[in-house]
This record gives sequence, C-alpha cells and structure tokens, in this order.
Amino acid sequence: MIVGAACGFGGAWLTGSIIVGAICGIVAGTLLSLIFALMTLGLAVNQVASGLALTILGVGLSGLIGAGFVGERITPAPHLYIPGLTDTPMVGRILFGEDAFVYLSLALVVGVWLFLYRTQAGLVLRAAGDNHMSAHALGYPVLRIRMFAVIVRRCMRWPSPGAYLPLAYTPFFIPGMTAGRGWIALALVGVFASWRPGRLVIGAYLFGAVTILQLHAQAFSLGIPSQFMSALPYLATVIVLVLISRGESRWLDRARGPGNGVFVPDRYNT
Repeated sequence: MIVGAACGFGGAWLTGSIIVGAICGIVAGTLLSLIFALMTLGLAVNQVASGLALTILGVGLSGLIGAGFVGERITPAPHLYIPGLTDTPMVGRILFGEDAFVYLSLALVVGVWLFLYRTQAGLVLRAAGDNHMSAHALGYPVLRIRMFAVIVRRCMRWPSPGAYLPLAYTPFFIPGMTAGRGWIALALVGVFASWRPGRLVIGAYLFGAVTILQLHAQAFSLGIPSQFMSALPYLATVIVLVLISRGESRWLDRARGPGNGVFVPDRYNT
C-alpha cells in the first residue's frame, strides 16, 4: 500500500493524470507481488517471513521514492454528481457522491464473488489454494495457478489501495500515510470476513466508519482523547477476533483461511 501511494502520487503529479497515477500504483504493487510470489512459490520461502521482509522494504522504498513529492499537491479524483440524487438529504452524497474508484471497487467485489463461486475457473483456483494435493491429483498446475492468482489479484486493485489515499482521499503524499491500514485490511480478510467477499464489504465499511468517527468526535468536542479514537479500528479488530475464537457471535463463524502448505511439484506438474 505505501509503495503504491508513493508511486501513484508521483505518477499523477508528474503527468497531471489521475489515471496514470492509478496505473503507476498498480504496477508498483504488482512488482512487489511478483517478488513475493517468486520467493514463496519459486523458492518455497516462509510466507510470513517474506511478507514482513517486503513490508519493511516497502516502507523504506516508499520514503525514497516519495521524498521529492512531500509538500506537493494534486487535484484529487472528482466526485460523482447526479442532479436530484446527489442532493438527497442524508444519503445523497453517500450513495451518489463518491468518486469513480469507490463504485469500481464495489463492482470488483461482485465480479470476484461471481468468479470464485459461480465459475469452474474459480473452483479450480480455490482448490489450488485450499487443497493443492487434490488439485494436483486432478492434473491442474498448482504452482502456475497460484502464481497467476498472486499477480492478477494485485492487478485487479483499481486503483492500488495505497494509491487511492493520495489520489482521492488526501491530495498529497506524506511518508507513512497508510498508518497501518494494510494490517487492518489483513485483519478484515482473514478474521472478520472469514475469506468471504460479502463480509469483506461489510467489514470494510464498518472499520471505515470507526476510523472516520474520530474526526466527527473531535468536531463535536466530545472530550474523547484523539489517541483513543485512533486506536478504535485496531481495538475493534481485537474484539472481533475474540468473538470469533470463542464462538460467541451468531453470524461470525470461525475464520478458516485457505491452506498454506508448501507445494513441491514433481515432474508431472509444471
């Protein structure tokens, strides 16, 4: 995310195009995903260790790339305006006043859900992740499928989650501007959503609402420490994790992620 933010802002500032900035953010994130795929799939390196190493690398790399853009500003992505609908009280600007990236992200969620659960290719992809031995026994190239999934899922993020911050959320770049949002996203997918796209949307908006609540609390002068409000999204993550692990929630079942076993191909699988 942080590398995508630096490259996305740099591309938009240099060219004056939000679209070019979004593409730069996607390319940057895709390259890092390719490195991750080569390490974990090609060299069978531990996924957690590789992810942490790339995270540390990304923080430093983003600071290097974005050093020349600190203090600069761009024109953010325009928001949608539909006469009569956007002006609707309470819900108008929420439903019909966002930028195009928001609506495209929702469309991507629907498309991913249809692909995973309504197509044969989606079934094969889930099999390669959940039970690679069964997929291999059926003759599917597990490593190629996993490599494809790691790279393509990064290309499908339009724009890059990190690039969205300087391109639409705040029209400038500062080092560390993701502020741990990547870890929140990780918790959303693996803990709250239990790897289900529908729950992911609910969780994303819930945690987003908790995050933006701190701004409104300060505006209304409620006297709540800003540090506590900043910690609310992470506190909510811990609470959800506890509820799932203890089985005390009716609609949140235990999070069961896909299998992460190392697959070593033989001469029949390439």
